[in-house]
Amino acid sequence: MIEAYHPQISVFRQCELIGLHRASYYYHSIHAGSENDENLRYMKLIDQKYTERPFYGSRRMTYYLNTQGYLVNRKRVQRLMQVMGLEAIYPRPRTSKPAPDHKVYPYLLREVSIDTVDQVWCADITYIPITYGFMFLVAVMDWFSRFVLSWRLSNTLESDFCLVALEEALSLGCPDIFNTDQGTQFTSNDFTGRLIDAQIQISMDGRGRAMDNVFVERLWRTVKYEDIYIKAYQDVRELHKGLKKYFNFYNYERPHQSLGYRPPATIYFKDERDILQHVNKSNSGRVLIN
Repeated sequence: MIEAYHPQISVFRQCELIGLHRASYYYHSIHAGSENDENLRYMKLIDQKYTERPFYGSRRMTYYLNTQGYLVNRKRVQRLMQVMGLEAIYPRPRTSKPAPDHKVYPYLLREVSIDTVDQVWCADITYIPITYGFMFLVAVMDWFSRFVLSWRLSNTLESDFCLVALEEALSLGCPDIFNTDQGTQFTSNDFTGRLIDAQIQISMDGRGRAMDNVFVERLWRTVKYEDIYIKAYQDVRELHKGLKKYFNFYNYERPHQSLGYRPPATIYFKDERDILQHVNKSNSGRVLIN
C-alpha cells in the first residue's frame, strides 16, 4: 500500500495513514528483500551503463540488457530505474514535478566564471549497489577545488541525509551559490530554508541539462569506476568503510589534471595546518538508516 516515491505524500504520512510504523516499512523494504536477487543484478547493470551513458532511458536500457542475454521487459526496467532515482538526461517535456509546496529556483551559473573556493558548491545523490541490496549516497562538493566537503549514505531517498550532509559542509565555510538538481530532497522547504537562512543564493539545474552540474557527475563516475565497481562491497558496513577510505584518498592524495595534478585539499585549504585540522575533526560518512 505504500508508494515510496509519491510526489505529494511522504512515506512517513502514508505509514501514519494506515497505522504502520515507518521503521517496519523500511525493514521490509530494505532488509527483507523488496528487490530479489535477479532485480538487484539488473539494477547493478543499469547503474553501470547509466554511469557510462546517462542519456539512456528505459527503452535503450531494456535493449542493452536484452543484448547482454537478460530477457527483461521495459516495464520492469522503468520501475527499477524509478527505484534507483534515475532518469535519462535529454531535453523533453516536463513529465514530473517537485512536490506542489516546493519552489524551484532558476539556474544561476550560465556563463559565470568560477575562480575561487566557496564561490559555488553543489550537491547530488547517486545509487550505490552492494551485494545484498543498495544504498543512496549524497555528496556536497566545492566546484572550484573539486573538494568533497561532506557525504552521507542512506537506505532511503528522504531528505534527512541531505540535510545532515549540508550541515557538516556549512561547518567548513559558506558558499555564495549552492547548485543542485530539482529533486524533491533539494527543493524541500527544510533544505532550501537552511540555505536561505545562511544567505546563500540557490541555483537549480534545468531539467534534462546534463552539463548544469557536470562536476558532481564526474565525481560519481570517478567514485564508481575507481572504487565501487572494483570493490563490489558486500554490505553497508563494508561500503561505509570503503567509501570513507576512498574519499580521503580523493580529497587529499588523488591528483586532478584540471588542478595541475594537485589533490583538491591543497586548493580548498589555505595551508597544511588547515588540512590537518579538517582530517582530524572530520566525521563524514555516517549512515542514516530510517
